Order: sequence, then C-alpha cells, then structure tokens
Amino acid sequence: MAGQRSRWSLAGQLFALQAAIIVIVLTGVGVATYFQFDETNRKATEEEMLGIAHTLAASPEVRDALDAPKPSAVLQPLAERVRMDTATDFVVVMTVDGTRFSHPNPAEIGRTFQGTIGPAARGNQHFTETYAGTLGPSVRAVVPVLDGGNVVALVSVGRTVAAVSRELEQQMPLFLGAATVALLLAAAGSWLVSRWLRRSTHDLGPAELARMYEYYDAVLHAVREGLLLLDRSGRVQLVNDEAQRLLVLPPDVQGRRVDELGLPAELGAALATGEARDDEIHLTADRIVVVSQGAARWGGRHLGTVVTLRDHTELRALVSELQTIRGFADSLNAQAHEAANQLHTVISLIELGRSDAALEFAATELAVSQQLTDTVLAGISVPELAALVVGKAAEAGERGVTLHVEEGTCVPAGIADPRDLVTIVGNLLDNAIDAARDAPEPRWVRIAAVVTDDAVELRVADSGPGLAAADAERAFRRGWTTKPHDGLGRGLGLALVRQAAERHGGQVELGRVGAGGAEFAVRLPLVRT
Repeated sequence: MAGQRSRWSLAGQLFALQAAIIVIVLTGVGVATYFQFDETNRKATEEEMLGIAHTLAASPEVRDALDAPKPSAVLQPLAERVRMDTATDFVVVMTVDGTRFSHPNPAEIGRTFQGTIGPAARGNQHFTETYAGTLGPSVRAVVPVLDGGNVVALVSVGRTVAAVSRELEQQMPLFLGAATVALLLAAAGSWLVSRWLRRSTHDLGPAELARMYEYYDAVLHAVREGLLLLDRSGRVQLVNDEAQRLLVLPPDVQGRRVDELGLPAELGAALATGEARDDEIHLTADRIVVVSQGAARWGGRHLGTVVTLRDHTELRALVSELQTIRGFADSLNAQAHEAANQLHTVISLIELGRSDAALEFAATELAVSQQLTDTVLAGISVPELAALVVGKAAEAGERGVTLHVEEGTCVPAGIADPRDLVTIVGNLLDNAIDAARDAPEPRWVRIAAVVTDDAVELRVADSGPGLAAADAERAFRRGWTTKPHDGLGRGLGLALVRQAAERHGGQVELGRVGAGGAEFAVRLPLVRT
C-alpha cells in the first residue's frame, strides 16, 4: 500500500483545512470586530459630545452671557476654552434660529449653523447626528439652553469623523496583536492535533484508511474462525460474526469486560487473564470451542490480546461417533471370535458323542445373549441408544467387566436428541467400565432407567474404587480426569454429559461417592405433547 499512498496524508489535509478555516474565521471576526469597534466608538463619541453639551448648556455663564450687549465676546472665549479642554473640534453656542455666537473659525460667527436644530429649538429633546458642516463630516450633539422652561439658546458640541477614525486607528495595533496571537495559538493547536493524528493514522490518507477499513472489515467477518480483540483491561474492542455465534454474545459487547459477558466461568476467567493459551478446549452452553490466545503488539507496545476460537463441536461429535462405531466393530470382532470358540466347542462335543452336552451348551449361551438383547430392546425405545448399550455390553465383557441392564429399564423415545442420549450414556458407561476394570472382582457395571411422572432418570453405577467427596463437583469440570492424559481432549466426558443434559432442561449428579463404586444419575424431563 505504500506505493499507492496519496501525496497528502489525512493529518496534512486536516491541518490545511483547519488553517484555511482559521484564516477565514479570523478574517470574518476581524472585519466584524472592526465595524463593531467603529460603531461602539461612534456611540461613545455621541455620548461624550452629548455630556459636554449638557454641561455647557447648564452653565450659568452661558445664560449670563446671553443677556450681555455682545454675547459673542463672552461666549467665544468660553467655548474655545471648553473645546480645548475636552479635545473636541467645535463648541458652538447659537440662537434658537441657529445664528452662531461662537465657532472655532471666528469668521463663521454670526452665520447660520449648518445642521439639524429643530427638535432642540422646540425644547422637545436633545439629539445627536452625523452631519457634514463647515469642518467636514462630524459627530455632533445639540442641546437646548433653558431659562425657566423657555429655550433661550442652543449648544452644539462635535468632533469630526476623521478625528473619531483616528481614535479607532490608535486601537488597531492592540486589535491586530490580539488577532495575531489568536492566529498563532490556533495554528499551534492545529499543528499539535495534526501531529497526533499523523501518529495515530500512521501518516495514511483518507483513501488508504477507507480501503484498509473496508478490506479488514470484510476479512474479519469472512474468516471462519472466531476472533476477539481485547485491550489491556480485558475489554472487548472487536468481535467478528463467528465469535458472536460460538459464544452467543449480545450485539453490544464492545467496550465491556470479557468476564462480564455471561460466558461460562472458566472460559471468562481464562480470557480475562490475557495469558498465552494454545488450543485449550472449553465448553459453552451448547458448543465445544478450541481457544488460542496471544498478546497483540505494535511497534513494541502491548496493545492487548488476540483470541481465536474454533468450533470443535461437530468434530467432537464425529470423533464420538467414530469411537462408537469402532467400539461396535471391536464388539462384533470379539463376538465373532467368541462365536467361533463356541461353535468349535459344540462341534467338538458332538464329535465326542456328547450331543446332549453340546445342545445344552449352545442353548445356555444363546439364552444369555438373547436375554440381554431382549431386555435392551424391550426397555429402550431409542434404536441408537439400544445399539450403544448392546455394543458396550460386548466391549465390557471383552475387558472382563459384566454390564447389567436392570429389569424394568425404560427409555421412551423423544425425551432427547438421540445423539445427546448417546453422548450421555456412552460417556457414563465408558467411565464406569474403565473404573470397574481396575477394581478387584467381581467387576460390574449397572445401567437402569426409570420413568417418573415428569422425568426419566438414568443411573449408571460401577464396582470401581469410587470418587472422594471432594471430587464430586470437580468431576464435571472441563479437564478433570483420573486417567493418564496429555492435556488434549481428556477430561471432557462428564462435562459433555452435563452440557447435553442441561441442553434438554435436565441435570446430572453424583449419587454415591466414596469406596464401593460411583453412581451417576441423569434426570431428563419428559416432553409432553
């Protein structure tokens, strides 16, 4: 992908875009602020002019001067003094009809004031305006001079627009400095963001990131293995479809701790530790999964844990079926050898002239074999389970263990899936035969099934050494076994028995512990139709 990388990375494009936006925004803000400052400055000037005019209009000197023979002789020096003290451009005292008594240009004294005076002359109100007079455009205020409620004169104070603009220009360096500082801070912030983004995106452009996301997402959901990505805190960051199916996860698992997802306790604890694991077998509610787990690293940094999950359920079922078929084959082979031995015995007895003994021997062997078959077929209505029991009886006999099917044993059809029944009974019989084989004589295994009002109770007992009380619950945990093993595939039998029973709403318990053999009881509810 490096050869197809665009000239501009996502971080570079973002920085350029941010810089353009910042320049545009600051320019707009600058222009708006300038006009705002200009308007504010003009308003402040109007208020200032109005205040000076009110102060002068209320001065007793002005009213006294109006009664003098030559008002201008008194008002002109007074107005000029006020103008100089207040830094205004003109202070004009005039008659009600606008004839000037004072003006910065003495030549204008006696002439008519240029501007609006009507509202003030009528005594209605003072007012301000911007008007082009003899000194050019100016911001001015006009205030009436009152004597006992009568308007006797008018006072106008003003400052030229050019002077007002100069005041604004004096503030421009401060404004430009603030704008420059804002621009520099914004640019620095954008640069820091782009630098962080460059590190986070590995300097890739938007097209590369979009393509990587599309490809990786497609691959993630297409692989047949379950995949979980956990961060360093054990929280789920990514999960694909197969992992959700195998673990029966809700859709909102992202960000949640893996041991809080309702997984089986052992599986949740194993994933939460983050320790390396290689092809560990775990049980879920209805699946057997092979779990591998390893650290995820990038650039020497530990990012979290990668968990892969493989569905072992079907393979385990096939292995179980293969073992069952192999057991049947071994049983048939053993029966063939036994039948050959019996046939040779019968022939030899006949050749020796002891036909009665030959007939009695053949009838006895047939009765024993037929009794087991009749008992199984009469009580077990599930053909697969009946065949399994008959085959296990032959296998047990070959290994020196007697398998008894108790009278009255009854397993009606439809209580559970036949494969689950084979899993339950097959594993229990295998464990019982193994236990009885290592015990002193007599070596036996018993299987019984009783139908109650609402359930079928299967019991498998043996003459083996039994289980200690401390092992009663541990016996059903994944990986627990009393047999030599290499860690792969062993210790699953009883866990699979419990899983199959619970899948049909049943339960499994150890009915007897201690010396004298073990007894396992499986209770499966009847399906009412």
